[in-house]
Amino acid sequence: MTIVSNDSSWWPVIDAYRFSSYFTLAAVVAVVYDWALTFGQEVELVWRQRWSLMTFLYLGVRYLGILSAALTVLNSLPTISLTGTSTHDRHRCRIMYLVLDWINVLVFPMLWVIIITRLYAMYQGSRKILIFLIVTFLADNIFNVVVVIMSTMHISAEEYIISGTYMCPINLPEDVSLLGSITWILGTVWEVLVLCLAVWIAVKHFRELRRHSAGEILGDCFSVLIKTHTVYFASFVAVSCFQLAINLSPTILADLYSLETQALVSLLQIFTAVQAYVLGPRLILGVREYHAKLVANSDAASAMTSIAFQERVHVSTSSSV
Repeated sequence: MTIVSNDSSWWPVIDAYRFSSYFTLAAVVAVVYDWALTFGQEVELVWRQRWSLMTFLYLGVRYLGILSAALTVLNSLPTISLTGTSTHDRHRCRIMYLVLDWINVLVFPMLWVIIITRLYAMYQGSRKILIFLIVTFLADNIFNVVVVIMSTMHISAEEYIISGTYMCPINLPEDVSLLGSITWILGTVWEVLVLCLAVWIAVKHFRELRRHSAGEILGDCFSVLIKTHTVYFASFVAVSCFQLAINLSPTILADLYSLETQALVSLLQIFTAVQAYVLGPRLILGVREYHAKLVANSDAASAMTSIAFQERVHVSTSSSV
């Protein structure tokens, strides 16, 4: 069904869509700019190194992020341009939404596997920690996949041509939308949990470093780890705060097309893109860069035998992160 109208009461909706598209473009620019900025490091630390699980995870997160950015731009173009309408446009809009949704289903488990690997190394190969993280990880992601499958089956798109501007909003049943909120809550709980585990083991190790013969080098390793974790989880906290503000504020929910609401939604989109597609790959790049410096210094590299942020617990002369 196509709704055509020149009613001026729709103009705030048009303004909201256009306003949101500017932030969408800003998020895309941030992702692409970071890729261009770190491409030299990527070639040296990823493409030219021995391939491992972390290599595939890095490439998956990085280039699925770029694909998502490109599709997001294409999907937002109709909201800021004058165009006609057709059944093909409606199907394209629906397909774009589904592809972006499934990219998120793929990317965030990849990010979580990276974090699980780092925690497993930090806890020096503890099977209990590994089993606990994998079980909670699988439970959360299986639920996420089920919800996305349900949304795929029930999603619908409608066409609006309002004062010559084409829009294609996506509609989901109320129960599916509720399940989507639950997936976000479960994901937030999981990330808070792994943050607490990282802080706990970091504090424990820093206390032990004072009595360790290689304390200085191990301290530097943890400094790199904590630095990348801190920035990543700071972005996560920002995403969670914006999401809470949107989901729990009656004022925002009562006026979804106000500029204030769209500003919050748009900032949420930017922080989510930065967390997943910018800071996610840097979780690997940061540690690989530091490891490469240690390898260049044979004395320091030979002393670093207690911890490795890679698939194995102990450090080797090649990086797997």
